[in-house]
Amino acid sequence: MNLIQLLLSKSLKNKNPTLDLQRSDKRLLRIASQDFMNYLKFHWKLTRQEITQPELMEKISRYLHEKPEELEEFLNVWSGIWMKKWGERVKLVTETEECQCLRKKHKRLNQIEPMWRQLRNRSEIEEIVVEALIRNGEICGTSILAEHLLKTDLALKTKGKYFTNSLEDLLDITRRVVTKARYLSRTTGPTIFIIARKSPHLRLK
Repeated sequence: MNLIQLLLSKSLKNKNPTLDLQRSDKRLLRIASQDFMNYLKFHWKLTRQEITQPELMEKISRYLHEKPEELEEFLNVWSGIWMKKWGERVKLVTETEECQCLRKKHKRLNQIEPMWRQLRNRSEIEEIVVEALIRNGEICGTSILAEHLLKTDLALKTKGKYFTNSLEDLLDITRRVVTKARYLSRTTGPTIFIIARKSPHLRLK
């Protein structure tokens, strides 16, 4: 575990002692860690700045060393809100027709994977969408939702016509997806689905 996961593990277990963050709930901890990192970048106004993961971790370490009680209090408040959001936004599904529908959507998005990998300024665009989600109160699964919204829009954008990867196309996609992120943040109900298989492993859709 890295520093963030260690800090979060303690806080999340305090909120829900039944969590097994070493085994069956490892994915929950990974997602929470990424969400907390995203939130800190937003909170410290580091979004869209060229800051590396090690630099962000160093800043957190300094914060922990200089103001340990403040960080612990901040983390406990955040993790409580995050757990509530997790309960609202994440749904466990089985091998049902609903699951088959999700598989079809996933298959369509897989078809644009080569184009997704070649998308210019992808990281910067994802950060902008993550920022829009957090700014509107969506703190759970922010990286997952940002990628899904962008891929979905890219699939629609390229349907039936050639995508040029031009600055105009990138700005167009970014504007639309930020608008969708704001709308999504105001909706209720699940946005992330986890498929329960016969094996103990889970797959995030």
